[in-house]
Amino acid sequence: MSSSEIKSPEVLPETPATHDGVSNSTHGKKLGIYFLESDNRRMAFGRGYAVGATPVNIRGKPIPDLSKTGGWIAALFIFGNEMAERMAYFGLSVNMVAFMFYIMHRPFASSSNAVNNFLGISQVSSVLGGFLADAYLGRYWTIAIFATIYLADQCDQLSLLLGTCEPAKSWQMLYLTTVLYVTGFGAAGIRPCVSSFGADQFDERSENYKSHLDRFFNFFYLSVTTGAIVAFTLVVYIQMKHGWGSAFGSLAIAMGMSNMLFFVGTPLYRHRLPGGSPLTRVAQKRKAPFSSSELIGLYEVPGKRSAIKGSGKIEHTDDFRCLDKAALQLKEDGVDPSPWRLCTVTQVEEVKILIKLVPVSACTIMLNLVLTEYLTLSVQQAYTLNTHLGHLKLPVTCMPVFPGLSIFLILSLYYSVFVPISRRITSHPRGASQLQRVGIGLAFSIFSVAWAAIFERYRRKYAIEHGYEVSFLTPMPNLSAYWLLIQYCLIGIAEVFCVVGLLEFLYEEAPDAMKSIGSAYAALAGGIGCFAASILNSTVQSVTGNPGKRQQSWLSQNINTGRFEYFYCLLTVLSVINFCAFLYSASRYKYRAEHKFGIQEVVTSKQNTPTSRT
Repeated sequence: MSSSEIKSPEVLPETPATHDGVSNSTHGKKLGIYFLESDNRRMAFGRGYAVGATPVNIRGKPIPDLSKTGGWIAALFIFGNEMAERMAYFGLSVNMVAFMFYIMHRPFASSSNAVNNFLGISQVSSVLGGFLADAYLGRYWTIAIFATIYLADQCDQLSLLLGTCEPAKSWQMLYLTTVLYVTGFGAAGIRPCVSSFGADQFDERSENYKSHLDRFFNFFYLSVTTGAIVAFTLVVYIQMKHGWGSAFGSLAIAMGMSNMLFFVGTPLYRHRLPGGSPLTRVAQKRKAPFSSSELIGLYEVPGKRSAIKGSGKIEHTDDFRCLDKAALQLKEDGVDPSPWRLCTVTQVEEVKILIKLVPVSACTIMLNLVLTEYLTLSVQQAYTLNTHLGHLKLPVTCMPVFPGLSIFLILSLYYSVFVPISRRITSHPRGASQLQRVGIGLAFSIFSVAWAAIFERYRRKYAIEHGYEVSFLTPMPNLSAYWLLIQYCLIGIAEVFCVVGLLEFLYEEAPDAMKSIGSAYAALAGGIGCFAASILNSTVQSVTGNPGKRQQSWLSQNINTGRFEYFYCLLTVLSVINFCAFLYSASRYKYRAEHKFGIQEVVTSKQNTPTSRT
């Protein structure tokens, strides 16, 4: 047995354990020194165990020649799939408010809330998609199934719009709402799996693995941004020139192209085995009092294999030691203990890792809240400004394209400009660590909302001085909307660093058999940000407004009589507090790369394995 594997104690303790799982004779010793191994370990439901993180083909068999699969060629199909899917998703989001308002004749506030709820639910429910992928279906089949649901739903929307448009009846509104949420459900199954599935295409044993992974997540987000740019320009243009039916039809075509690109790349993909239900593993807890038996030690299986399909072993840590009780073996458990009564160390450490990922992910909720607010607040600002670009007048609904353009530009220059400069400052081979990039993104989000407050104060003062206080929907010809580009560019920079850094961080740090659930944390933070934005808006309106005294709230429908600059200042203060919380969480976090088992064996075995595309 290699020295890097978990070992059993040479002599098992014979003294009774206390309620805390440690006897008086072993007081002060770490639980990590006690491990018991068994050759007869079985998973629940009779599952066997496989070598952790070993890539397999679509049939679940080992791939004999890795050089013929995976790598950047397989990633290209995933980039194309994600770009087309994001075009459909953002195209639906940007057009649905106007469609419900003008065609379905719903109040603007009701239409906006419906779309916000759609955005929030589609992201929060990503945890379900991640769970299904990691536990039962695998990432490939989860994407395939939910993408098909997504495509069928887009076609349903097209059929709804082919008839004559008249005031919505109750059944039509119910149907549209159902279609909207089914679309969100389809997106929820795709979102947490695509980035993880793409990262699975690269060989962990490659010397350039870290570099390839870093570039993959940047290019992945570049494909997301490209899809968003097309949605905010081409789809809006199609709607204006050819109507709603053509606009939603183009989204159905985009989703069809997304599915086609994904399935065409099937022979090239590398797969990871699903590891069984993580909820089952979390639920396996010791219920018998420790005082009733004698403690043997912490339980783990022998060798390099884990009891979890698709996962390698994880070394025991001293964090959240209360959870170690689930892996403490007692003499009454016998030689072949039931997996429903006893967890392995790796299973317990999986839970610990997921818990440790929560604080960093939670600190990105504030950024997502700001992004959600920009979708409505900045558009309201743009309605009062001159949107002419020379002789060309841009629709206000196209304004969200500018953050996307800034993201596209930044990602294009990332490796040629940012990495060389930051490498000199940090001495980090990739310019900055994952958590440093998340921190940079959060810092830029503070600058963005601070500038938004400054400009809004100037814009409102200008509107009042020039007689536009009541005419809040009349553009002011001498004040350009392109002053908004500063806050758009700053929030674009924030999104690049924070979201891309977070995706890479979650993928690398999540347990091998829970990569999709780990990636779903980012989507979950986005969904909570959407709901938090709605709650914050309602709270501010109720606290700052008093209809009885004719006191306008900060978020008045008339932006010139409201005090949007105060609201932006509030966002700035909240962002600063959130940034401080992130600094604290990041300073306490320890990367787990050096704590994985089998590192030496993997590096050694690399010499005897066919070269892969990595």
